[in-house]
Amino acid sequence: VQLQASGGGLVQAGGSLRLSCAFSGDNFRSYSVAWFRQAPGMDRTFVAAIKRFGGEIRVAESVRGRVTISRDNSRNSVYLQMNSLRPEDTAVYYCAAGPGVISSTMASQTAYAYWGQGTLVTVSS
Repeated sequence: VQLQASGGGLVQAGGSLRLSCAFSGDNFRSYSVAWFRQAPGMDRTFVAAIKRFGGEIRVAESVRGRVTISRDNSRNSVYLQMNSLRPEDTAVYYCAAGPGVISSTMASQTAYAYWGQGTLVTVSS
């Protein structure tokens, strides 16, 4: 399995970005996918996740109402639409995928076996 994250960049506070995660190497529909982020000098934290077959979604409290996660099984891709961006959203964003993620572990990094390389989001004030 390979994951390719893209869509990061520099944006002003209040702006929007859409991150993409392209999946290859197995049956995409069988995998749950999540986004995590790591700010400079900080631990990596959960942002949002969508279960396989698109059934259940989890979003971190810190971004709830500003972030939407979606998947397109026909394109083997997951998207993270981020609106009303704030300087504290600045981080490297990683997508991750796992075949056996259960509801209680959707926000856990250890639930995901495969990780992309990350895409940098910088929000200026």
